[in-house]
Amino acid sequence: MNQYHESTGPTDEQQITLRGPAELADALPYLMGFHPNDSVVMVALHGGRGRFGGRLRLGIPQSPQEWAPVAEQLAECLIKGSERRGERPDAIVIFLCQDPPEGESGSQIMERLRPFAQRLRTACGALDVPVLEALCISDGRYWSYCCPDGRCCPTEGNQMAMPGTSVMAAAAAYAGIQVRGSLREMEARLAPLKTSAAVGQQRALDSAGAELVPRLLDEEGREDVARETLDIARQLMKRLRETPPVGAPSVSDVNDDRLISHDEAAAVILGLQDRDTRDRAAEWMEGPEADSALRLWRALSRRCVTPYEEHAAAPLTLAGWVSWSTGDEPGARVALGLALRMDPDYTFAQLLHEACNQGLDPETLRRCLRGERSARTRRRSHRPDRSPRPRAARPAGTHRKKAPSGSARPGSAATRRRSGQAAPGRRVSGGEE
Repeated sequence: MNQYHESTGPTDEQQITLRGPAELADALPYLMGFHPNDSVVMVALHGGRGRFGGRLRLGIPQSPQEWAPVAEQLAECLIKGSERRGERPDAIVIFLCQDPPEGESGSQIMERLRPFAQRLRTACGALDVPVLEALCISDGRYWSYCCPDGRCCPTEGNQMAMPGTSVMAAAAAYAGIQVRGSLREMEARLAPLKTSAAVGQQRALDSAGAELVPRLLDEEGREDVARETLDIARQLMKRLRETPPVGAPSVSDVNDDRLISHDEAAAVILGLQDRDTRDRAAEWMEGPEADSALRLWRALSRRCVTPYEEHAAAPLTLAGWVSWSTGDEPGARVALGLALRMDPDYTFAQLLHEACNQGLDPETLRRCLRGERSARTRRRSHRPDRSPRPRAARPAGTHRKKAPSGSARPGSAATRRRSGQAAPGRRVSGGEE
């Protein structure tokens, strides 16, 4: 059996050895930080002892017609990315993870995905990097696409180890490594609301859009919107900070949603569609601000209900950035991957996603944002006070006028064309997920 080595601490001095497909399959959640549902995962191996290196994840393409080009892109992405970090892989391990729908078995999933596994193996081989193991994990069992021996790899598959009983689980517990649950559960914390509250949130977004669009078309109005957006965001962060999360993540998320009104959420979501405003908000990425900012960005992502799903790219990217900045790389990858799913051309999400997957240090960007904040503070202290213009208060019980039919939403392509504003984000190249 092949042996694979994984560091379990901050240095490579603490290592464990994984022997064979069983321990390799069990190690996957610890390698990723979560259980990857409906995913293809590729992990680079280095050296004669098979030390784990870079890894990437992508949702399994639904159409078999996509398998060949996706396999080529994934192989190139992992191998070229490893080379950019200075170490070309000596081999690769592949995982195909998919639970069967009702009426289908794990064995059927394994057979259905076999051509995809072969495409991945061929794509890696074409770049002179062999695939040492390719596993299918489904319905609590695993199968090897590489081992022809039915004595160790029977056609019905092998049962996965009981959670917490493997050598990897013991090493992870010792090192303080936690598995966050499934990918599906992590994405659910960021998904748009499907409850009855979604109707009220949509109305609030429509109403806020009717007021904000004319102001965003005016340069001075844009500055006022930016200031108001950040002021509301600060108030919401203070409110969240004063109410610590309790219970399971899903319970905490529900409590956070109750602390934010529809109108407040709509104002910040639409204000963040302005790129400069979003970049200012990205400065809340460390210290006591980080936790409340992350809770706010998650909550706002959930408020981007139909037909405003694309607007979630901004809060999702901010959630990914804060997660990465505070050391939660699995959470960062999930949030940034969702941001790119909502808007594949969102530059900020694409750049952060690529940097996170390449193992770069977020401190470089943190220093840049700290510098911007300090420079702005110095400029403000050396210029006359510019108090915001007073605005007439809206009588209690009145509502904003709805946008006329066909009017553009803030951040939409139509709004940017009319205002001359650049798109909030443009993706410039592909990246790992």
